Amino acid sequence: MKGVMRFGRRGKYDAIELVDHLTFVEEPVVIIAKNVKRLRSRAIPVVKVRWRHHPVEEATWETEQEMREQFPGLFEPSGTS
Repeated sequence: MKGVMRFGRRGKYDAIELVDHLTFVEEPVVIIAKNVKRLRSRAIPVVKVRWRHHPVEEATWETEQEMREQFPGLFEPSGTS
């Protein structure tokens, strides 16, 4: 019983309101590099993506197809009017 009561109540507990509608979405900023990964008879185009709020050192390699599906604006040329 001693081990069970060790974590018993001490003082008052404040009510905590849980908010389940808060989400954090990573946003890509720019494509730094492009490459093609070769797997036996397949060629998979990949892109190195810099993410918002992360330094360049934390850029990640992602498949080009997935990035085009999720973020089509990332591949459009900038500066066109």
